[in-house]
Amino acid sequence: MPFWKNERITPAQIIILGFLFLILCGALLLMLPIATNAPGGASFFDALFTATSATCVTGLVVHDTALYWSPFGQLVILLLIQIGGMGVVTMAVAIFMFSGRKIGLKQRWVMQESISAPQVGGIVRQTRFILKTAFVMEGIGALVLAVRFVPRFGLGRGMWYAVFHAVSAFCNAGFDLMGRHDGSFSSLTAYAGDPLVSITVAALIVLGGIGFLTWHDVREHGLRFRLYRLQSKLILCATAALLLGGFSFFALYEFRLPQWAELSARERLLAAAFQSVTPRTAGFNTVDLSALSQPGQLLTILLMLTGGAPGSTAGGFKATTLAILLLSIGAVFRRRDSAQCFGRRLPGDALRSASAIFLLYLLLFLAGGILICAMDGVSLMAALFESASAIGTVGLSLGGTAALSATSRLILIFLMYFGRVGGLTLIYAVSAKGKTPSQYPMEQVTVG
Repeated sequence: MPFWKNERITPAQIIILGFLFLILCGALLLMLPIATNAPGGASFFDALFTATSATCVTGLVVHDTALYWSPFGQLVILLLIQIGGMGVVTMAVAIFMFSGRKIGLKQRWVMQESISAPQVGGIVRQTRFILKTAFVMEGIGALVLAVRFVPRFGLGRGMWYAVFHAVSAFCNAGFDLMGRHDGSFSSLTAYAGDPLVSITVAALIVLGGIGFLTWHDVREHGLRFRLYRLQSKLILCATAALLLGGFSFFALYEFRLPQWAELSARERLLAAAFQSVTPRTAGFNTVDLSALSQPGQLLTILLMLTGGAPGSTAGGFKATTLAILLLSIGAVFRRRDSAQCFGRRLPGDALRSASAIFLLYLLLFLAGGILICAMDGVSLMAALFESASAIGTVGLSLGGTAALSATSRLILIFLMYFGRVGGLTLIYAVSAKGKTPSQYPMEQVTVG
């Protein structure tokens, strides 16, 4: 009997086992001799790291994707990105639908957990909408990118590059194929002043990161913002605030520093806009990140940790978590019993979950960065940057991933896996089922 039909396995456990199975299958495929350009194939550890990074839509690599992996290897990576970005459960349900098989209550329950849907009802219809919308957006993005890539690389390779980068951007993966033409690990630095590539990739990143349920609200209610779910309102407002704040910092401070003097005014504006988007959580870059100032690197770390929306292709502890924490702080200052916004009151469970997720991400991020710094002797900022990029499933790097030791790479593999399956999913998967029937007596504790 398939493990997803076992009644003793919870939806959270199915999700984490599904991602683990996909990673192992991807690693085995990448170990095949035909997956690499050089003879002999990749080692298991390199294949495992790359498969984890692709499945968890991170983008951290130990080998340049274009130079090291063959067309077959690149295709495997693209499939891992697509399945990992859309969610293993979503793709499994899609296969059930296309094969004409009946989708039972257990599969609907798991699907609800996978996309963070509020209810089981209508989950199959939502799955169809998710798949249709995702493929349409990726297709439009590929056609737009083909306008730039086909003249430069030819019809066949140009279309392949357009499709690969469109899927990688929409799934917030950050894998690129530019190493063969613009130097290894170059990402999109050759297109820093190209509005067509920069804006298209940034738009795909944002669309993939705002979440499937937000798309559903937009489809149902159009521009009537007041009719959206509270979650969609929080996601859109938090996303707009983070993008505007990041753009303001990079445009008014970072890219006015001397190390960016060679950039034109248009390139600085495009770079500022792109740099405010890509940490949420895509992994493409149009400028040399190692040249960022210390404040610029720190802000990038904070954006990477925050990530996108629940039920989206993005990682991080999520924008809604940040919004709930800030609203709760506001409630404390106003001496209110609960956080409120848009004429609605947030439940206490939301604050407890947000606090748990935030602290868990923060502790793992700091622990990973400190361990990498201690074991490999890299600077603390560089180690924290790698750690934030992994747990936020971003893929941005200051250039040190390939030089890390095997132990540090294992730490990054764990952080990428944790960041993709989600904090609450992992907690629910390993915690005891049900609620405790009895409670201890309550006693007051002074805080602050």
